[in-house]
Amino acid sequence: MNVPHAVDPAPDPRRALMRISARADYAVRAALMLAAAPQGELVSSESIATAEEIPASFLEGILTSLRRAGIAESRRGANGGFRLARSADAVSVADVVRAVDGPLVFVRDSRPSDLRYTGASTGLLDVWVALRASVRSVLEETTLASVVSGGLPPHVRELADDPSAWQSPEPRG
Repeated sequence: MNVPHAVDPAPDPRRALMRISARADYAVRAALMLAAAPQGELVSSESIATAEEIPASFLEGILTSLRRAGIAESRRGANGGFRLARSADAVSVADVVRAVDGPLVFVRDSRPSDLRYTGASTGLLDVWVALRASVRSVLEETTLASVVSGGLPPHVRELADDPSAWQSPEPRG
């Protein structure tokens, strides 16, 4: 007798292993607008929200986080707004992501250095550390200035230009 196998539903992108939060995406986009503004020019939160299609109430919290992290500074008043607190080539994408989401890579809510594996899993720690190093090498070496100018670091450009980067690999079998 043949029993049909259950078919897994299509993968849910919200449950992806590696996921950039909306908050991090919005924060980087807001920081890029500040980086693209002429040196020292203030950018209103309203103009960022409109240009980047970010909910204004959500953006306010993001800009507050960027200010607290020393990435942005603000000025109140009719002519107020936000600008970068330091040059765009001194702010990495990792800095922005950490400002709003905390550390870049965790395994079970722990840093890889806090994990302990035994037996057949002993080597897994090295995989998690390598993953963290890979993510960090892209996000820490990519500055706001390099994104705005299109001059990504060579290894980041190579990864971005790989046509298979957004394709899911075929299952091994």
